Amino acid sequence: MKKVVKLFTLVLFVSQIVVAQSTKIPNDPSVKTGKLSNGLTYFVKQNAKPANKVELRLAIKAGSVLEDEDQLGLAHFMEHMNFNGTKDFKRNELVDYLQSIGVKFGSHLNAYTGFDQTVYILPIPTDDPAKLDKGFQIIENWAHGALLEGKDIDEERGVVLEEYRSRRDANSRMLENYIDKIAYGSKYAKRLPIGTKENIENFKHESIRRFFKDWYRPDLMAVIAVGDADVTVLEEKIKKYFSKIPAVKNPRKKESYTLKNHKETFIAIEADKEAPFSSVEIMYKDREDRKPVTTVDGYRKSLINNLFDQMINNRFDELVNSENPPFTYGFSYYGGTLAKDRGAFQSQAGTSAEGQLKGLEALLTENERVKRFGFQKGEFERAKKNIVSRIEKSFKDRNKRESSRITGALVSGFLDNRPVASVEWSYETTLKMLPSIQLSEVNNLIKNYLHDDNRVVVITGPKKTVTEAQVLKALNDVKTKELKPYEDKAVASSLITKVPTAGTVTKTMTNDKLGSKTIVLSNGAKITFKKTDFKNDEILFSAFSYGGTSLYTNEELKATSFANGGLTEAGINGFNLNDMSKMMSGKIARVRPYIGSISEGFSGSASPKYLEELFQQVHLYFTALNKDEKAFKSFVNKQKSFLGNVLASPRFFFQKEMGDFMNEGNPRYNGFPSPEKYEAADYNLAYKKYQERFADASDFNFYFVGNVDENKLTELAKKYIASLPSTNSKESYKVHDFRPKTGSHKKVVSKGKDPKSTVSIRYQGEADYNEKDALVFDFIGEVVGIKLTEKLREKESGVYSAGARSGMSKLPYGRYSFSIGFPCAPENVDKLKDISIAEVESLIKNGPSVEDLEKAKKGMINDHKDNIKKNRFWLNTLQGIDYSNSNPDDVFTFEERVNAVTAKDIQKLAKKYLSSGPILGILNPEK
Repeated sequence: MKKVVKLFTLVLFVSQIVVAQSTKIPNDPSVKTGKLSNGLTYFVKQNAKPANKVELRLAIKAGSVLEDEDQLGLAHFMEHMNFNGTKDFKRNELVDYLQSIGVKFGSHLNAYTGFDQTVYILPIPTDDPAKLDKGFQIIENWAHGALLEGKDIDEERGVVLEEYRSRRDANSRMLENYIDKIAYGSKYAKRLPIGTKENIENFKHESIRRFFKDWYRPDLMAVIAVGDADVTVLEEKIKKYFSKIPAVKNPRKKESYTLKNHKETFIAIEADKEAPFSSVEIMYKDREDRKPVTTVDGYRKSLINNLFDQMINNRFDELVNSENPPFTYGFSYYGGTLAKDRGAFQSQAGTSAEGQLKGLEALLTENERVKRFGFQKGEFERAKKNIVSRIEKSFKDRNKRESSRITGALVSGFLDNRPVASVEWSYETTLKMLPSIQLSEVNNLIKNYLHDDNRVVVITGPKKTVTEAQVLKALNDVKTKELKPYEDKAVASSLITKVPTAGTVTKTMTNDKLGSKTIVLSNGAKITFKKTDFKNDEILFSAFSYGGTSLYTNEELKATSFANGGLTEAGINGFNLNDMSKMMSGKIARVRPYIGSISEGFSGSASPKYLEELFQQVHLYFTALNKDEKAFKSFVNKQKSFLGNVLASPRFFFQKEMGDFMNEGNPRYNGFPSPEKYEAADYNLAYKKYQERFADASDFNFYFVGNVDENKLTELAKKYIASLPSTNSKESYKVHDFRPKTGSHKKVVSKGKDPKSTVSIRYQGEADYNEKDALVFDFIGEVVGIKLTEKLREKESGVYSAGARSGMSKLPYGRYSFSIGFPCAPENVDKLKDISIAEVESLIKNGPSVEDLEKAKKGMINDHKDNIKKNRFWLNTLQGIDYSNSNPDDVFTFEERVNAVTAKDIQKLAKKYLSSGPILGILNPEK
């Protein structure tokens, strides 16, 4: 009888596990979800970060894979047309209206098209109910109100062609040659979202109207609204605007597409002389489609995959840090393919042009090592720690997420047909599941991943250095290759091996207006910190001291410039980078030292829980940076591999030529990086100069912003910063004599075979810096950018995008810079360049229009309102007050100062600084 009871109990226990594992993942209860009678799905959530803004999304389960033969590129073209005339917003009215309320085209308002989806993005202010109404009206127009008038379609062809042109390069040409192999037997191989030049130029108007009619329908759509508004209000708006869209009677059947299986291994070896980088990729495609993660069991499997990815990629990172790395980067993972429902195990690496076979063999070897011997317990435990720390960070900041992040998750869930769980559920479920996951479960994954069928190898670069026979041999040889298990060496539990003698606090200052506090330590170092509630699990960090490479002689600068980036590759306190990575598993604390042109310092971040680890790293980067010739040689080898063919790329070649041109006669100019310059870099001198730059902590200023515990931070500062060496050197930076070109100059560069040009228009020179002029000068980029979108894109259809940027700098001397840049057709260079310069001349002569000035003000003020609720803004502000001796009150008077700027102010500065003409840089294709 006891046996029967035990058996019954066991069966009951097993059945409970099965039920639990097959339980559906619950949707986030804080998200209101519904479906209208016409089939449209909606998701709404109230979220106050950022304040006075709602993020709206229109997601459509329709992309380029649904295109008919006469519609190549029209899913993407349709996205463009929704910005060019709808039933309530005629051509240009939409962008004009949104700019008038501070929503910028491109950086705020945007959209994207993929193989299986089209998504529209609209952040809308909620400080006025009329604006929120208008936002819903706009996305309702996108959903079913496109006019698609023939004249508008034809005028937009030029813009889409320019986007097509901007994407043409060596990588796109090579992709066209091997896409049939990675998407074998699939419609995906014939439906790149950008389409074809021929069809964009020649498609009939009816083709795009048919795509719109067939696929822009409510049963394929979702509206997502997340932001600072009541859920009831958001839901009512959706019902008001979208319920009136009629359901489509007899809708066209939406086909599902996938990849065909193939027994053979496909090998693609592609070369293009303009390819700046070389890479290898192995893809083991699944034999069947995968299902979306909708159950608890599916979630558990995703955790197992996550553990696998972490452990194998940690091994690849160790190879990258080895003395003779087989690649500049390498990784393996299980993930998606071009086909939405087909997964694959994939391994990729970046190599030198001559090192492709070596990189391929290294990927195969490490995958095979895992297959034969699995992972070690130490690796497993470290990976678990990392998952826990990440999910804990997410959980602690669950109520501090930006609305755009939440909308992103909801859009993804809708498109993938899967639930979007709450952060609380994910956190609790992860912590419950992780202890039950066995190492054997992770080790077994790769045995199903690696197979000889459905396998594709893709090798790309500037030249063919590998043959198919060599690839096949590598694939076969690895199966019998003599291998040893991975050796997981134990490491210390702490970076600090000798506890420093703490110093003291000698002075404390409080700035009530900024909400900051500054303490001066016994060695002279200053710590400024500000406690915020923007994130619960974030502290951002920076530090600086004047000097930098400005104090180097010309000879020292040239000898060390390309060595400085490799100094930290040696690690600290006797620990190499791989040791440090293991020791920091599960600990969120990052520190990076730098030596800049006029200062040296640090950047970093940490969870409050691991703030001490951040302080420890800072202390050790001051006092115990390792010196390791092998580590530096590894750094040099990676840089040489990375840069080997980079100047074959027209884009990089143009950067190099313009840099040389602008710096003619500059004795301190080091030029564009090259393998030769890295090989010649003086590591010993760079290390010596680093020690000099970080020998005196007394003139360093340290900044911390976030969820700071004052008592804890003070104690850590006394222990790890006040204990640093101090010589009271009171160094500053040196201002050197050379000044880059200013006034009218021209440089024309010929490079590349694609019919594509790039135009650079730059105004620069010395300035009489003051804070008012710096603010006014920012407006020049804003107002000219508005005009360029209007003239070059909307009127001329000559560019996809044209950027304008302006700014003034105070250090090391007062200077200004205003630049315009865009790619275009070679035959349009002169016309578009002249229009751009004419806009600058109009600004000098007339100033900006009232409308454009108001648009710029709205956009700048809206951005500022968002920024002042971010830790990064306050970190930069606190450091800027000391670094540039800026006015602390400026942050509180920003809106007032922006509103006070007049058209005359802008005209006056434009006349003062832009009248001497621009430096023109033009990249044309080779004849």
